[in-house]
Amino acid sequence: MISIMEQNKKQAEKLNTVQGKWLQRGIAIALALAVWQLAAMKIQQKILLVTPAAVVRRLCTIWQVEGFFPSIWFTFCHISLGFLLGVLLGCILAVLADRIRYAETLLWPWMITIKSVPVASFVVICLIWLSAGNLSVFISFLIVLPVIYQNMLAGLQSLDPSRREMAQVFQVPLRKRLKYITLPQLKPYLMSACRVTVGMAWKAGVAAEIIGTPQGSVGKMLFQAKIYLDTDDLLAWTVVIVVLSVCSEKLFLFILRKLLYPGKGRG
Repeated sequence: MISIMEQNKKQAEKLNTVQGKWLQRGIAIALALAVWQLAAMKIQQKILLVTPAAVVRRLCTIWQVEGFFPSIWFTFCHISLGFLLGVLLGCILAVLADRIRYAETLLWPWMITIKSVPVASFVVICLIWLSAGNLSVFISFLIVLPVIYQNMLAGLQSLDPSRREMAQVFQVPLRKRLKYITLPQLKPYLMSACRVTVGMAWKAGVAAEIIGTPQGSVGKMLFQAKIYLDTDDLLAWTVVIVVLSVCSEKLFLFILRKLLYPGKGRG
């Protein structure tokens, strides 16, 4: 009886904490919108800044624009592909750097360069090699790769050697060793890296599309809104990108959580 009461108390406290967190977020959003509204009223120039209400009105009709859904699908597929390739290669290179003595040293200048060079420079250089349609895939891949690589390498280098030695002594099969010893220690590093890089991939991918302006992309829509000084469309498309980025992050982390933590609600 006491244990049931304690469990109910913990659930109530958890619910209150979640509700409090969402209330705080709601207040923060309301304050941000109020600042935006006051700034728009002060400037009184629609070309420079429109009100939140104007953006909401445009969001209610922007889906009727020709090519709206194909543009979203095009950008989503290209950025997601670049992100997944970055995650895959980053994990592979991290394993190589951990296993092979000089691999980390050989990879170091490449990772530092990729991390340090501005996205705009990469876009301009890559336009010489790639078509505009594939640009967002490659740029998203480049942005994600070094973060995944460094996080996974840090995780591999921090593995408990005593567990590995114990597995060798008891001759634990490689599959079970990976499942029960290695992966549980690497999961937090991979989840953290993916949580950071999803948003980065969207920022870099859309920026690449704005510069390369591939036909039928969200970046092309943003570029056209800027050319015609259509601030309503510009901000409405920006909101769409933010929503897509957040939904992509939630979706991918949900899938990753299910793969890494089967049977658990959270990672």
